[in-house]
Amino acid sequence: MFNIFKSAPKNYEDLDGKTFKTKYQSTPKAELLDVRTAGEFASGTIKGARNLDVTSPQFQSALKTLDKDKEYYVFCRSGNRSGSACDMLSAQGFKAYNLAGGIGAWPN
Repeated sequence: MFNIFKSAPKNYEDLDGKTFKTKYQSTPKAELLDVRTAGEFASGTIKGARNLDVTSPQFQSALKTLDKDKEYYVFCRSGNRSGSACDMLSAQGFKAYNLAGGIGAWPN
């Protein structure tokens, strides 16, 4: 009767590291978002990434400043926070991709 265990459909794609990197590098209007904390970002990130902490109270308002014509490639440490960020991005009409497995899945 009530389908409370059915998960909502995802409006973003989870990509493995190789696919994520290839797609990001071949998309002209792509932006790389590191949604970890400022401390995690400072300890090392993927070259060219912009830090936008998904756990920050300012995250939702920061989304309003993003360009809807761009595609967003989002990552965190494990892929969980970036999945949440992709949910929020796609709910607001952005095209988003999640790096499944997090920053460690980014190929060298």
